[in-house]
Amino acid sequence: MSPYAGGGEPTVGAGNASARDTPVRGRASALALLLGADAAVQFGSAAAALLIPEVGVWGVLVLRLTVSAALLLAICRPALRGHATGDWVVAGLLGLTLCAWNSCFYLAIERMPLGPTVTLELLGPLTLTLLGSRRATDPLWALLALAGVFLLSKDGFDGLAPAGVAFALCAAGLWACYIQLSVRTGARFRRLDGLAVAMAVAAAASVPVGLAFGRVTFPEPGDIGLVVAVAVLSSVVPTASELIALRTLPPVVFSVLMSLAPPAAALAGLLVLDQALTHLQWLAMVLVVLACGGALLTPAPARRAR
Repeated sequence: MSPYAGGGEPTVGAGNASARDTPVRGRASALALLLGADAAVQFGSAAAALLIPEVGVWGVLVLRLTVSAALLLAICRPALRGHATGDWVVAGLLGLTLCAWNSCFYLAIERMPLGPTVTLELLGPLTLTLLGSRRATDPLWALLALAGVFLLSKDGFDGLAPAGVAFALCAAGLWACYIQLSVRTGARFRRLDGLAVAMAVAAAASVPVGLAFGRVTFPEPGDIGLVVAVAVLSSVVPTASELIALRTLPPVVFSVLMSLAPPAAALAGLLVLDQALTHLQWLAMVLVVLACGGALLTPAPARRAR
């Protein structure tokens, strides 16, 4: 059985237009989920920026994952029975990957600008596209997206710290692992049960990591609402949306769509902060949008009749 919702790709020559339209509607819904998740992350980042001076970068990580885990466990109430040992192993690995991925990302942005960090990080999902492609056009969309993201942040690549680059590349590899483990977790657990378990593991792992790398302090009572906002917008909404989307989209398509994040951030800067974009940056966003549209709309290869 396929790990994706619906049991895999549609049979070629399905009986009616409604059946043929189902994959298109499913992909459109998945795209809407990912766009909503990206918008949530932007607002979550803004809330985190307000919280960092109070509790530190690592405090934000620990609080974000802990509150996210508490909310997901309370909402999902995952069943503890009826799962094989392998199910718990996969969910646990997803949690550890979440913690390690976020930790490497924070360590990278402490050492170099956000733009090149995100660009290097995107090498993970885009490499996944290149390695897992079954369509001749997938490498084209991945390279087009990477070119766009590179143009968007190319001014920040001068004089990068080697340690920052190393952490960003580690984050890239962990992002690719996260995508694959999300697919497997979604296939083994109902609803968001697996994600709730994974987030609990991530929260538990973040405490020693946060204490090892920096200060972790409790927020003031007036900042509790901000902590909840960061957890919901930066963790709960994006991870839940991505897990649901990966039940519809193959990982290779999902990976290309992840390159929408940097252009979305640049566009938010234009609309909210009045940060002007150059002609080159506009071209970069067009390339990314074309790549994502191509990856989303290119039909899957037809199965050979036996």
